[in-house]
Amino acid sequence: MARKNSSKTIATVKRKTKSKPSNIKPNKTKSSAKNYLGFEKKQLIDVLKMMVRSREIDMKAMRLLKQGKTFFHIAAEGHEAVQMAVGLHLDPKKDWLFPYYRDLGTVLMAGTTPEEVFLGTFAKATDPASGGKQLPVHWGMTNAQLPSQSSPTGTQFLQAVGTALASKRKGIRNISYVSSGEGTTSQGEFHEAVNWASRERLPVLFMIQNNRYAISVPVEHQTAGKGGSVAAMMSGFNTLFRLKIDGTDFFESYKKIKEAIDYIKSGKGPALIEAEVVRLQSHSSSDDQKKYRKDEELEKDKLNDPIEKFEDVLQGEELLTESDYEKIKEEIKNEIDEAADKAFNASDPEADEAEKYVYDESGYKESLDYETVEPSGQKIVLVDAVNHALHEEMKKNKDMYIFGEDIADKKGGVFTATKGLSTNFGDDRVFNSPLAEASILGVANGMALAGLKPVVEIQFGDYIWPAFQQMKNETAAMRYRSNNSWATPVVVRVAVGGYIHGGLCHSQNIESIYAHVPGIYIAYPSNAADAKGLLKTACRLKDPVLFCEHKGLYRQSFAITPEPDDNYLIPFGKAKVAKVGTDITVVSYGVSMWDSLFAAKRLEEEFEYSVEVIDLRTIIPLDEETIFNSVKKTNKVIVIHEDTLTGGFGAEIVARISDSCFQYLDGPIKRIAAKDTHIPYSPILENNVLPSRQKIYEDIKNLIEF
Repeated sequence: MARKNSSKTIATVKRKTKSKPSNIKPNKTKSSAKNYLGFEKKQLIDVLKMMVRSREIDMKAMRLLKQGKTFFHIAAEGHEAVQMAVGLHLDPKKDWLFPYYRDLGTVLMAGTTPEEVFLGTFAKATDPASGGKQLPVHWGMTNAQLPSQSSPTGTQFLQAVGTALASKRKGIRNISYVSSGEGTTSQGEFHEAVNWASRERLPVLFMIQNNRYAISVPVEHQTAGKGGSVAAMMSGFNTLFRLKIDGTDFFESYKKIKEAIDYIKSGKGPALIEAEVVRLQSHSSSDDQKKYRKDEELEKDKLNDPIEKFEDVLQGEELLTESDYEKIKEEIKNEIDEAADKAFNASDPEADEAEKYVYDESGYKESLDYETVEPSGQKIVLVDAVNHALHEEMKKNKDMYIFGEDIADKKGGVFTATKGLSTNFGDDRVFNSPLAEASILGVANGMALAGLKPVVEIQFGDYIWPAFQQMKNETAAMRYRSNNSWATPVVVRVAVGGYIHGGLCHSQNIESIYAHVPGIYIAYPSNAADAKGLLKTACRLKDPVLFCEHKGLYRQSFAITPEPDDNYLIPFGKAKVAKVGTDITVVSYGVSMWDSLFAAKRLEEEFEYSVEVIDLRTIIPLDEETIFNSVKKTNKVIVIHEDTLTGGFGAEIVARISDSCFQYLDGPIKRIAAKDTHIPYSPILENNVLPSRQKIYEDIKNLIEF
């Protein structure tokens, strides 16, 4: 069936949209005959065919799995009616779609073909969703505004808010559709998304398909809303239009979705529809619902089968005969068998495809002009260099947006790194976010999917952890899991580091944990010129960047440099030899690099020892060439950083040196790092935990004399 591109092709009875949110109790009886009026016979038959198509795909996928030809499937059986209704109202070329794994009918209506579904089922190279990199039913399209979806429940909600915010900023009138089951509404990111969308009256349609079970957990053990209702639970959001509908009834679903969309398009706010549906199959092919659901409950759900209800109405109105229905089912079964066979015989991915598209491979990064001149402007502190870089890049890129906690004027950030930006570029492009780190990253991901360049601030590295889900499973993975079809090149600026008496939660270093996440670049500048050059590069790259700014260096005198001009870029993956030497190599970054440099100068003055100090500048990519060349020259190496010893990034550097330079070493590879404890508040205690200049001096000296 060809998808209807607009609900305008279907005549409907006009209803006055209510200006205030409301709940509609679902009617679990059969759809009445009068409800079909307004649809042409062919349209209704096409809807039935698409429902049957969705059901037959599910049945075929389960048969294939039992035959050992596939590994996993999640069925949409029982959800088809509301998904057909959604599909008739949305334009996938204009509206944004964030369907969840049980949204098969929705993606079919958006234009995904049965063959494409099975290309994903068989993990084929031509699978348009992921090229075989993701589980089946993790939807993605390249010819529609349907970005690659992933497994974590609820991450898609904030991304939908991000695309809606981008639409609003661009002046585009469209809708961001996002769906899930009722269990996912227990996730904090769902509530954060509803809060942001409601506060800014964004065009988001939240579709909750409530089949009463989150795997095995019934809704009454999951949801605090009255009667297990998600719509009731969300009653506090006064701009949110709420409806509770019978999602097994196509006609009711169609009408109520139109009400919600009319409300959204009025500009009054987002809408949430709780569609009560039935789950006719187990949660997934890995589950057996008979272990936790009674037979009588399962039989009762079968009586509410949305396809059978719809078919009954068509037969009751003499639009369809039993033989017509059997013929439709037989034709579609043959169609699905043929699509599955064709997909099964498609090409498998090549093994080396497993490593492709972790990062942008277009060559763009390599095409930029780096370090074309020496910084020669007025001397500047690091925090002002960051501020100037942001101002310059905002002027160059009208699609760049900056947001975070307290970043707008008159505050301008807790460290003043963003001062003047909202004044100069307006509150639409520079604005305060809610105090919710997951929201910051999730919305940024959505904005990036919509073609904008979000540069966000996390106030302290210590508080980045609520955003880790978004960064690890969404920001970092988007390009890879979509096989290069979608990307989220978000820049995340974050203040890190100790030596400021900030205690446990204002002193953390985070680079080693994020270095373990493929798909994110990590910068860690130690001076003003490098901070400006690296940040400007980060703002232009097509990959995500974690930009670590040591707050102890923000206004530190020894980190002051002449300011580079507005064309100054520094490449990621190119370390700097801060001091040339021949007796030993010191590899470091951040504050520890400066402590190493001071120790090196002292050793040179006192003993004429020649110490080479390498400033990494970026953790990912790591400049192995500069490190290895230095070690081969000096034959001794020590790695120094502020993070804890165990699991610190220094261990990775040491391992690589051991692999590639072992034969050149005249002594053991040493590490200096913080002790394996938290950072205490007392200066006496803090000084005992973090690497000191004296210890760095002594350990370098001891290794030279080894």
